[in-house]
Amino acid sequence: MTTDVRREGALPSHAQRWSRGWRRLLLGSGMTVFPGLTAVAVGGTVSGAAAVAGYVVVGAFCLCYALLALALGLGRRRRAAHLLAVMTALFLAALPFAHEDAFFLATVIVSVIAIQWRAQAARAVAAGTVAALVVPWAVRPWHTGPGGFQALALLFTSLTCGAFAEIAATNSALVAARAEVARLASEAERNRIARDLHDLLGHSLTAITVKSRLAQRLAGKDLEQAVAEMAAVEGLSRQALSDVRAAVSGYREVTLVGELSRGRELLRAAGVVADLPSAADAVAPGESELFGWVLREGITNVVRHARAERCSVLLTAGSVEIRDDGTGTGTGAGTGGGPGDGKGLTGLRERVAAAGGTVEAGPFGPRGWRLLVTVPPGGPQPGAPGRDGPHTGRPHSGRPDSGHEGTT
Repeated sequence: MTTDVRREGALPSHAQRWSRGWRRLLLGSGMTVFPGLTAVAVGGTVSGAAAVAGYVVVGAFCLCYALLALALGLGRRRRAAHLLAVMTALFLAALPFAHEDAFFLATVIVSVIAIQWRAQAARAVAAGTVAALVVPWAVRPWHTGPGGFQALALLFTSLTCGAFAEIAATNSALVAARAEVARLASEAERNRIARDLHDLLGHSLTAITVKSRLAQRLAGKDLEQAVAEMAAVEGLSRQALSDVRAAVSGYREVTLVGELSRGRELLRAAGVVADLPSAADAVAPGESELFGWVLREGITNVVRHARAERCSVLLTAGSVEIRDDGTGTGTGAGTGGGPGDGKGLTGLRERVAAAGGTVEAGPFGPRGWRLLVTVPPGGPQPGAPGRDGPHTGRPHSGRPDSGHEGTT
């Protein structure tokens, strides 16, 4: 006898083996005790040809029960229902040979219903219990009173089997839920690593590219300065490697003060006038990490895509605003087929929304672009978005260095 437990995919575990292993086999095998009790009753009630006929009925019942268990194991519920109907007919046929003890066969039938057809279990249990009590008393030639023992056996056995089915179903649901939680956790970790690499490498590789170009231009004019720029490139490369290792392991720190310093250096190397605050005291401590990520992405995008001459950053206790006077044109959140289309701005909106804030990004004034992130006081701590690494910047068209149409 099997439980009707359905779930998506095979999820081998100790919990599943509990409901679908040796305990299930033990329960199904234990039910054969009841046909045995009926067979004993046949020998004590009738004799001769009648006894032989009674044994044949009980044997046929046992055979149908074995076939029913096989059908349920193969998931053929319609065939199982037909076999259950045959078993019911055999139970009725056994009544003249075993009298009240034939209700032990009814115990098997009702228990199967309690496990496999739980919607009908209550009616089947009630009908079987009442019949076991009333029929032996109503059939006077049997010379017996109400079948109290048979009724109790039917009632408690079917309730026990029904409880087993509920436990098995709940257990399977928990296993499926655990597998789903593990899958979501794995997916979230993959997304975190992807976002961290996007944020970290986008900034670092942009800085390396800008400084390498600056060193090339300085090579024929100021060799000492060119060497200094290449030394800075080496430092950035080492830092990028460290950041990647930290991102994969899940530990890396982004601070607003550090990003102000890095941003100022990156803008200088790119030939962009930097109007950045010298301190970040005005920003609430809880927003420092999130604003650091916003600043990193925003300034990186200015250097890569804006073709700007000036970039300014405005900080308040609950907001960070990045403006530039670039000549590129924004097109909104990208929806094209490029691998990075719209991911920066979309990722930023998700992270800031998790912190209870809002994002505004778009053309500003006669020329240029503005990115404004605002987090209300007392909102959720943005540490989690910072850990996941927010994405930000201009909409991406899949074409690098195309004005404002890009993101790291």
